[in-house]
Amino acid sequence: MKDRFDNRFRNVVVIVTVLSAILLFRLFYIQLVAQQYKQFAEENTRSRKTVLPARGLIYDRNGKRLVTNETVYDLIAVLKQIEPFDTHKLAEILGLDTSFFSAMCQKLADEKRYYTPTVVLRELGNDVVARFQEQKFNFRGFSVKARIGRRFDAPVAAHLLGYLGEVDESDIASSDGYYELQHFIGKSGLEKQYETVLRGEKGYEYKVVDKFNREIGSYANGQFDIQAKAGTDLVSTIDLELQAYGELLMQNKIGAIVAIEPSTGEVLALVSSPSFDPSLLVGRKRSHNYPVIAADPNKPLYNRAITGAYPPGSTFKPIMALIALQEGTIVPTTTFSCHMGFTIPGLHVGCHDHPNNLDLVQSISQSCNAYYCHSFRNTIDHSKFANTEAGYRAWYDHLTRFGLGGLLHLDIPNESGGVLPTAEKFDNIYGKGRWRSSYIISLAIGQAEINLTPLQMANMMAVVANRGYYYDPHLVRSPMPQGLGLHHTAIDKRHFEPVIEGLAQVFLSGTARWYQLPDIAQCGKTGTAENPHGEDHSNFIAFAPRDNPKIAIAVVVENGGFGATWAAPIASLMIEKYLTGQVARAHAEKRILEKDFIHLPDTLTIPTPHEQ
Repeated sequence: MKDRFDNRFRNVVVIVTVLSAILLFRLFYIQLVAQQYKQFAEENTRSRKTVLPARGLIYDRNGKRLVTNETVYDLIAVLKQIEPFDTHKLAEILGLDTSFFSAMCQKLADEKRYYTPTVVLRELGNDVVARFQEQKFNFRGFSVKARIGRRFDAPVAAHLLGYLGEVDESDIASSDGYYELQHFIGKSGLEKQYETVLRGEKGYEYKVVDKFNREIGSYANGQFDIQAKAGTDLVSTIDLELQAYGELLMQNKIGAIVAIEPSTGEVLALVSSPSFDPSLLVGRKRSHNYPVIAADPNKPLYNRAITGAYPPGSTFKPIMALIALQEGTIVPTTTFSCHMGFTIPGLHVGCHDHPNNLDLVQSISQSCNAYYCHSFRNTIDHSKFANTEAGYRAWYDHLTRFGLGGLLHLDIPNESGGVLPTAEKFDNIYGKGRWRSSYIISLAIGQAEINLTPLQMANMMAVVANRGYYYDPHLVRSPMPQGLGLHHTAIDKRHFEPVIEGLAQVFLSGTARWYQLPDIAQCGKTGTAENPHGEDHSNFIAFAPRDNPKIAIAVVVENGGFGATWAAPIASLMIEKYLTGQVARAHAEKRILEKDFIHLPDTLTIPTPHEQ
């Protein structure tokens, strides 16, 4: 009897234990495993939708808008939702050929985009959108979606503003995870340089979808959505009116203008000519227009202001004078004989007709080649240096302090550093220790191996205007670019005054005397740069006013001949426009506007001032 009771008791214990285990397992399943299945199920009925923010706007230094946003409309297709439709009717509405739709469907199928809403046509016109919306019930699987696009408020500054384009695989791979297919990114200019500032922070919306990935509604009433944050506006350093005027003056000419505010390094104008309307590279027009612009033999896409490398010619002479003064190889009263040039046994560098035995100031105003050949020779061959190479290295080091021989790190992509030959280059050409100043004498007058960008030329003049220092040139005021520096030359401040007097005399009695302004003291230097590929280039550098300068400028007109003929009046008109807000010299302006170096032969009969 007792054994039977014990057996029953054990059976009850076993049953209770098993039932308890089952209950505990069930509780575990409900709390953990089933919860995972619930989460899995939710994730398979929920999608995350990226919300792109409004892109930051771009303004000029005076608050005038350069680049803004506008609402544009794209055609969206979901392949699996497309039902048979009248292709001729939709093609007529969209202004397309019917073959577009078969190619579109094939592409979506190849990319396995069966249920994913995909942009198939960018930036529909408002009239197209209106016609489509009236008929959209006939075209299941197609829809129109609004987004924010880019608009240029003025047809200028294409090279510095840049443009947007759809991201490619390399953009996605090299980014911080921000971009997805069919997003847009800055491809050039400020749009590219300041991409992370302008783009803002993207947001997300969570949607409930069915098994075909079709949106049903908002997930959890939007409590998990993340708001997009608009991009930061840029305030550029550019003066819109000055930029537009520079582009007007350079129409039908090849070359560049760069204007800088010396006291800050802010770039007031950055003109590369020929240029193009930046709106040509916006939206659907870009795919058609870009190849046309790129094929233009005058290379309007090429930014000559920061990439073009030109011999500075005689615009280099003020820097040569400053180095010679600092090294003590000349003083302001030093004179050198010039009988139509510089002559030593086996070498002659020609010069134009001017009075003989000029001093420093006169040598600048009259642009005497002989003066600077002597100064260069006396400097790098000076006995205080161990040899010519040592003298050249000292000369080279002075130039680098003017921002030459390397990048100025302007805040847009693709800047060139120009060409400033090193001592090693001449060692390779002539043999180490086997070359003298006479071998490289053309450098004294800004020719031969030396090439500068217009940006470097303008910055060089800003250094002179500041009497020995410059701030890094930059194109954006706000937010302030990081790492802007102040750079000093090794030239004593006292040496700048005689050189600046010479530059002032260029306008008063020298090679640019035709372009004086009655109430503004301008300082400048003409340059005629030899061009082995054609007519000489017309160069000019200047700053104004003489005291407390507000603008430093460089102008290059390719194949323009004498610097005083074309580059000098363009620079002077730009100075007048910026400092006075208007141009009173209508005759000089008309002459520049009528000159066409690209399309028409020269039919004007104009006295040509002679200079080097």
